[in-house]
Amino acid sequence: MPTYDYLCSKCGHEFEVQQKMSDSPINICEKCGGEVTKLISSGNFLLKGGGWYADGYSSNKGSKDRSCESKSASCGSCESA
Repeated sequence: MPTYDYLCSKCGHEFEVQQKMSDSPINICEKCGGEVTKLISSGNFLLKGGGWYADGYSSNKGSKDRSCESKSASCGSCESA
């Protein structure tokens, strides 16, 4: 289930709520009863699987860097260019 962040305009209380996408948004602060607004927050996104490298290094330490597949002469940083 996604986690949504809310902020109360009356008391400044910020809180997170796990809700289904089909649930209606929360309108009332759980502490003071004031009006809350849904905050825009960054989502958790993690790439997994072959070809997606979180740290920029492949699992094959001896293999050549394959990040540049174009053999273009305009690319000065590639060994093959």
